[in-house]
Amino acid sequence: MTEPSQQAEIGVIHGRFQVLHNDHLSYLLAGMALCRHLVVGITNPDPFLTRDEAADPKRSSPTGNPLTYFERYLMVRAVLEEAGIPAANFSVVPFPINLPDRYRYYVPLDALFFLSIYDEWGQRKLEYFRSLNLATHLLREVPKEQKGLSSTDIRRRMARDEGWEELVPPAVARLMKEWDIPARLRSMGCR
Repeated sequence: MTEPSQQAEIGVIHGRFQVLHNDHLSYLLAGMALCRHLVVGITNPDPFLTRDEAADPKRSSPTGNPLTYFERYLMVRAVLEEAGIPAANFSVVPFPINLPDRYRYYVPLDALFFLSIYDEWGQRKLEYFRSLNLATHLLREVPKEQKGLSSTDIRRRMARDEGWEELVPPAVARLMKEWDIPARLRSMGCR
């Protein structure tokens, strides 16, 4: 692990953001605080750049990925701008996390790569980064029970019409309602 002694020029952070919640925002802001420009990689950008992972088999399922890449792109931008981050200080790109041989096509490999580890899947991502000798910085490592918010739980609450708005940034709540994501989740069988 690399400990930045000073602010990195470029940092890369990643996530599925299916749905981006308040803990995701804290994660993004923690990465932003350590670099001048943050590249936000959206994982599982489409079914062709998504692979099943034994470490987290549900992450590739259709119900685990109800939002399109473009919807997540708009959502991440809206959340970061709402948080006061100038658009010139971040980029949002597709990031096929479980295809490390393709990273070079999406993100600068000389950047500082941020991640958090909660489980076997987090360890697997760290292995991917290490296999490419990427400079990495661990933002947080805690057991899964201490992880905090879960997008899976938020999607279930949305589908069941249970309270979820307070678990996401205001921009996300607005977009989820505008795009009628609760109805989409119900039509996909999310309960």
